[in-house]
Amino acid sequence: MIHSLSDVQSKNIGEHTNIWQFCVVLPGAVIGDYCNICSHCFIENKVTVGNHVTVKCGVQLWDGIVIEDDVFIGPNVTFCNDKHPKSGNKDYKMEGVTVKKGASIGAGSVILPGVTIGEGAMIAAGSVVVKDVPAGSLYLKKID
Repeated sequence: MIHSLSDVQSKNIGEHTNIWQFCVVLPGAVIGDYCNICSHCFIENKVTVGNHVTVKCGVQLWDGIVIEDDVFIGPNVTFCNDKHPKSGNKDYKMEGVTVKKGASIGAGSVILPGVTIGEGAMIAAGSVVVKDVPAGSLYLKKID
C-alpha cells in the first residue's frame, strides 16, 4: 500500500510494503517486501532497505545507507553520511551507514557516517553512535 499523500518515485518497492502519508521515496531507492515506512520519512536514491523492515516516523535515509532484513528503526533516528558537512563543499565524500540484519535502533538516536551496526545489535534510545557496533551487543548512550 502506498498512501495517496506520499510521493513515491521508485518502482523498486517490494510486495506487501506499506508507505504511509507524507513520505518521499526517490527513484533510485530499493525497498524490500513486508516493510512498514511510517509517515514523514524521506528515502534518497542510493538507499537499500531489506525485507521486514520498520522505519518509524521522522526518519531520513540518505544516499549510501544500507538497511538489511528485519531491522527496526525508531522514530526520529538521524543518519548522517558526511563527516565534514559544509554547504557547497566541493570535497564532499559520502560515507554510508550499514545496519545489519535484525538490529534495532532506539528513538532519537544519531548514527554518524561510516558506521556499521552489527547483526542483532540494540541501540538504546537517544544514543550517538560514533563507531562500529559489534553483532549482538547493546550500545548505550554514555550518561555522565
